[in-house]
Amino acid sequence: MDEDQKEQGEIAEAIINEFCMTICTVNGSGTGTAKNLLYRALFRMGIPTSWKNVFPSNIKGLPTWFVIRSSAKGYLGRVPYDDIIVAMNSTTFLEDLTYLPEGGVLFYADHIKLPESIRQDIACYPMPIKTLMKETEVPRNLKDFMENILYVGIVGEVLGITREALREAVDLQFVGKPEVAKSNYDMIMRGYDWAAANLEKKDRYFVRQMPPLADYILTDGNNAGALGSLFGGMQFCSWYPITPASSMVESAIAQVSKLRKDPVTGKNTCVILQVEDELAALGAAIGAGWAGLRSMTSTSGPGLSLMTENVGLAYFTETPVVIWDVQRVGPSTGLPTRTAQGDLSMVYNLGHGDTSHMILIPGSVNECFEFGWKAFDLADKYQTPIFVISDLDLGMNQWITRKFEYPNRPIDRGKLLWEEGLENVSPDWGRYKDLDGDGIPYRTVMGNQNPRSAYFARGTGHDVYGNYSEEPKNWADMLSRIGRKLGCCVKDLPKPVIRKGKEARIGIIGMGSTDPALIEAQDLLSEAGIEVDYMRVRSIPVDTMEREFIASHERCYVLELNRDGQLCEILKLEVSEYSQKLIHISDIGGLPMTAIWARDNIMAHEKERYGKTN
Repeated sequence: MDEDQKEQGEIAEAIINEFCMTICTVNGSGTGTAKNLLYRALFRMGIPTSWKNVFPSNIKGLPTWFVIRSSAKGYLGRVPYDDIIVAMNSTTFLEDLTYLPEGGVLFYADHIKLPESIRQDIACYPMPIKTLMKETEVPRNLKDFMENILYVGIVGEVLGITREALREAVDLQFVGKPEVAKSNYDMIMRGYDWAAANLEKKDRYFVRQMPPLADYILTDGNNAGALGSLFGGMQFCSWYPITPASSMVESAIAQVSKLRKDPVTGKNTCVILQVEDELAALGAAIGAGWAGLRSMTSTSGPGLSLMTENVGLAYFTETPVVIWDVQRVGPSTGLPTRTAQGDLSMVYNLGHGDTSHMILIPGSVNECFEFGWKAFDLADKYQTPIFVISDLDLGMNQWITRKFEYPNRPIDRGKLLWEEGLENVSPDWGRYKDLDGDGIPYRTVMGNQNPRSAYFARGTGHDVYGNYSEEPKNWADMLSRIGRKLGCCVKDLPKPVIRKGKEARIGIIGMGSTDPALIEAQDLLSEAGIEVDYMRVRSIPVDTMEREFIASHERCYVLELNRDGQLCEILKLEVSEYSQKLIHISDIGGLPMTAIWARDNIMAHEKERYGKTN
């Protein structure tokens, strides 16, 4: 038996690779790098991990929490408690301490004064950050930063994170900067060696090597969506900064010169343009789409509100464009740095008059990548705005995910005609004329030299040839055709993901970033004696599979991060014959959903409505 095994065996009920650790600090203090190092080191040890950054909308000085969940079982959703707290912020210390259950672990910096009546049911480890820094030569401007690096070593040693994993994490963090990497690793080792010499293990949480996660990467949904868009042939992106969507375009900017550079001219084949506001952002993207470019914009709820009129323009002129909505808490300014799913109802019929839209709803980082490129194919095929709805939790937080599967099929431009195509199409061709009976007309774009390619793209009344018209029949025919076109799209939209239980009569339904919590909740409910099937909706409008799922269960709980049960109400509209089976449960606190919350609320409803506890 080695020393690790002996130590582990001496501690009752040792918990291996299963914990939630929260680093309590101050926004702008430079702790982001330290958090990344801990997170990456756990990943390098093969442990499934996710992290969430709970930060204020103010730029600097307010409390910030980095939450790292490690789970050998693969559960990566948020939990409503902390097993381990790393206390670096004296302002929130007493409140943070309340989230520690019995048997929890507290690491605290030496500028935090413990209360005289500190809890006896937790393990406490002092971290002499200030003392160790006085004994270390560090440039003054790096002092705060290096204080955070010190705690990485102390926490790492107590938990059992290996020196090798920390070294690999440092090298990854500071790739191409060997001197910076060395100074950071040396500082980590200073904390590591001090802990080894001065701290006695007295908690039950251990980190141990698992098989390498060779097929997995760490990234966030915004980065994945940006990469997916670039691989999907994005040629133009116009945007205006807004939290939490800005990092998507910023990621695309960072990647364009690597992924989209013409080998002959050396010029980028994708233009990314920051404009003066959200109106201009979508207006420019629509113009580019009308001209034949694969175009997109990204925003959040407030920006989407400003884009409404231009959405109607793209819808009625049948111009392809992709719109990403990375949701945050509303209404109004709301909580810009908190997560929600409150934009679905708005997007569903966004625009005045009769409008309806195709909506893709990724539930993982991998799907952010996949839907990033698929959205362009759908926009071109159906000649309409395509919405991809994500949220802050999925978009800005780091997740473990399988490596991306890059598209290996040709880009689908839909019914796009060039000179030769116009020669082969019906002599009675018109831009808005349905020649094939599927509601989708043929289109031409700028640069087509055939005289027959010209037309007016009108947001006002027009006939099938693009001519101005106020004839009621022309208007009615145009709206009916567009509606028929969108009614055919369900065959091409992502199908729901269904996770079966054991002979379940109850269903649970969710969407987007609630997926990790609902997967875990399904297992927790099974442990409590309540079997449920789980369906995650991935697109709107819904189709046969969603209808059959609802029909096959006595009742279905729809759990979502909004007050009014927006997904539930849309399902009631689209699957109206089974609307009485749908029950909505809302979580509106601005934080990611937890499996415990979902389990407890479903069990409470079952007891209250049906008198069942199992």
